[in-house]
Amino acid sequence: MCRFAYLRVFLRVYLCSADLFILHRRKQFGLCVKLLTLFKCYKPYPKHKTITLKIDLHSHTTSSDGALTPIELVQRAQQMQVDVLAITDHDTVAGIQVARDYAQSENIAIHIVAGVELSTSWHGFDIHIVGLGLDIQDTEFQQRLTQQLQERDSRAKRICEKLTKCGYPGIYDLALSYADGAQISRNHIAKALVERGAVDKAQQAFSKFLGKNKKAHAAPRWISIEEAIKWIHDAGGRAVLAHPSHYDMTTKWLRRLVAEFSNLGGDAMEITHPNMAADTKRLLQEMMTDNKLMASAGSDFHFPSRFTELGRRLELPETVVPVYHDWTIMNQAPLLNRG
Repeated sequence: MCRFAYLRVFLRVYLCSADLFILHRRKQFGLCVKLLTLFKCYKPYPKHKTITLKIDLHSHTTSSDGALTPIELVQRAQQMQVDVLAITDHDTVAGIQVARDYAQSENIAIHIVAGVELSTSWHGFDIHIVGLGLDIQDTEFQQRLTQQLQERDSRAKRICEKLTKCGYPGIYDLALSYADGAQISRNHIAKALVERGAVDKAQQAFSKFLGKNKKAHAAPRWISIEEAIKWIHDAGGRAVLAHPSHYDMTTKWLRRLVAEFSNLGGDAMEITHPNMAADTKRLLQEMMTDNKLMASAGSDFHFPSRFTELGRRLELPETVVPVYHDWTIMNQAPLLNRG
């Protein structure tokens, strides 16, 4: 018998005796555990594995300006192990039922949240309001979205008329072909300009023609923030201020935007993004708290890239109230599919 054998036996018997409780009360339990670990007589119980749902509440499909079809987006979300995904196309809900039907037919454990991203005008800024948890069958809501889509098409025509004067006729029809049945957007116009050789890359189309104060810019005639919030509430959803750090405005103006959004009845704001700096996160959380808003998080996914991905780095701090805090889906066991 080795020289430590007697000590091992002693410690085993001692820990198993009725004196264990007294030993613990005397704060000597930790010492004995360390000794047992040293002599390889003790193996701690493995820690319980806590499963956290992976949630992304802002994404796009080819129904608006995304690169993936609704089915491809669901496939991508499954690949990235996303449990809860909101599809929030610009001014349309056309892709949601397609995504839901596919997920159900393929038995994919993912919950598709019915969402939308409404375009609004506020003091010369284009501000986006995300709606979550909508009744997409609501007739009045559908009619209101049609109104938004009509303005999108009208704006596209105004832009293309200006591009004709710049020496690039026929851009509207070419952009429509890129839209492929979906709503036309400036991204489609940018692609058309690349094909025509007006620019080398789509981003250059915005800096040269489509951006604010550029040659072919056409000011949109969007609804107000107040109207967007009402539309979303009337359809049974919650209104979320989308990507507040992306707007080209000073911190003073951003504080004013958040305060007005809250005063008009807004419910939440996005406070994190996959590539957001820590200082920006703290600033947005401060504004959210000051204005008594709930927290939301979304990747604003349009296409796969190394910069933005579905469900990546979207965790919310434990100190905030998530916009989904009372959603019944958060307690559904089938979603916990990554055990």
